[in-house]
Amino acid sequence: MASTVGSSWGLKDPSLVKTQGLIDGQWVDAQEGAKITVTNPATDEELGTVPDMGLEETKQAIEAASKAFKSWSKTTAKQRHDLLMKFYALMQENTEDLARIITLENGKGLAEAKGEHAYSASFIEWFAEEAVRTYGEVIPSPFPQIRNVVVKQPIGVVSILTPWNFPSAMITRKLGAALAAGCTAVIKPPPETPFSALALAELASRAGIPPGVINIVPTQKNVNEVGREMCQNTIVKKVSFTGSTPVAKMLYGLAASTLKKVSIEAGGNAPFIVFADGDIDAAVEGAIMCKFRGSGQTCVCANRIYVQSSVYADFASKLADRVAQFKVGNGLEEKTTHGPLIHDKAIEKVSRHVDDAVSRGAQVLIGGKRIEGPGSFYAPTVLSDVPRDALINDEETFGPVAALVKFETEEEVIKMANDTPVGLAGYFYSRDVGRVWRVAEALEVGMVGTNTGTISQAVIPFGGVKESGLGREGSHGIDEYMNTKFIAFGGL
Repeated sequence: MASTVGSSWGLKDPSLVKTQGLIDGQWVDAQEGAKITVTNPATDEELGTVPDMGLEETKQAIEAASKAFKSWSKTTAKQRHDLLMKFYALMQENTEDLARIITLENGKGLAEAKGEHAYSASFIEWFAEEAVRTYGEVIPSPFPQIRNVVVKQPIGVVSILTPWNFPSAMITRKLGAALAAGCTAVIKPPPETPFSALALAELASRAGIPPGVINIVPTQKNVNEVGREMCQNTIVKKVSFTGSTPVAKMLYGLAASTLKKVSIEAGGNAPFIVFADGDIDAAVEGAIMCKFRGSGQTCVCANRIYVQSSVYADFASKLADRVAQFKVGNGLEEKTTHGPLIHDKAIEKVSRHVDDAVSRGAQVLIGGKRIEGPGSFYAPTVLSDVPRDALINDEETFGPVAALVKFETEEEVIKMANDTPVGLAGYFYSRDVGRVWRVAEALEVGMVGTNTGTISQAVIPFGGVKESGLGREGSHGIDEYMNTKFIAFGGL
């Protein structure tokens, strides 16, 4: 069924806007006719609707993926490489439209959306190349009549559950690996940002990826039963989730019922440390990139900014001056540097954190309030003198608030940085090579940015420790979607 929703979006190819779910190669509505209304967080205007699917559609999608797996898993690595490269080429050809869709449904500025799109496409390219590198091995046997061979095989049907903060990249980081390995997938995109997922599925179809290999099940009111089915259905052999730690724990428990393989990228509470021997100007720029990317709505963004006392005033002043130059607004407007938060619920959390910090003695250097008018806008904020017992130091804010905490010694700041149950990313600035090694090794996180606020790349092992998750994505993440099989050839 053709859709006219995208005709007002300013796209070169409005047919990329799909308003139905995808099951077994068919664009379909929810059986009960329920709809999810998607709004632009910058304007509060309705963008369109997608089906609010439930348990039955999820089962159908899993069955379709299972049927498609029988043939898709038998394709050669070279065939999968070629199809993924066609998919990548189509993503590149449609850069402007795909970025615009991200901005419309997520709110981030168009320049930043183009950056996400490039990041998203890089996973398809990377895993296309990894498909042909899923090597096995021959292990020397202690017995002359036996030869030991190890091969890798696709694990099967994969459930993919993704968040709204990177509507495109969080899908391709998982889907690229799954397809390259020879797996088929059922994807539950977030109800806030489903159009990016559906557009990707359309391009994958155009690239020649067969029906049933990719299935999209949007849901909102039925999210609990859909999530349970995606984790407990015995056909599904792997679950990959990115989102909050509480939801990750729930899904992990559900998947344990059949001992599925699970990859989880959950919440963070990233420390960002500025030592007195660091380049302060570079640290300010790194904090801008790290803290305010996506208006602070990224799992790896700085949440606690620790600054050594002797450079504290200088750093705080320079950071506030830079934040004052931000232009907050609709991401489609050329001068906009930072867009809205995803919805009013996000505003409420940011406000609660700021109000708590101020009530405990923190000072607002800039921002500190909601921007009135349409859209979910909160002024980019810098807080100084944030006490260590402030809520913002214990909870992930997921908003444009830089909370500055003063420290004295390396030992002290390492203890503070590690005083959290999660450990996804950490950052620090120092010119002392000895300190660089000590701190990088001491931080209890899965990823460290040393003298940089940017770490995300397709080629790195992305993931955390402690309650930030399990497994790694990107890099050699294709192994997460494969079984290792040993074969002993006897009678020789």
